[in-house]
Amino acid sequence: MEGITLQQPTLTWRKSSRSGAAGHCVEIASAAAAIFVRDSKDVSGPVLEFGRAGWQEFIAGVRAGEFDR
Repeated sequence: MEGITLQQPTLTWRKSSRSGAAGHCVEIASAAAAIFVRDSKDVSGPVLEFGRAGWQEFIAGVRAGEFDR
């Protein structure tokens, strides 16, 4: 994680198609130099900002099972 940023009103947010009916999920938005992540239950709350390289490392870790319990 590279930082926390304020809400970005011009971003287009999306969440996983696997999100449950209640919508409890994270949402992501993409910009030229960063990926933004927020809690879908608190869209006016904090937003995490990842550089593109950091996001790719995170996704690789998820796919490799690094965060499995």
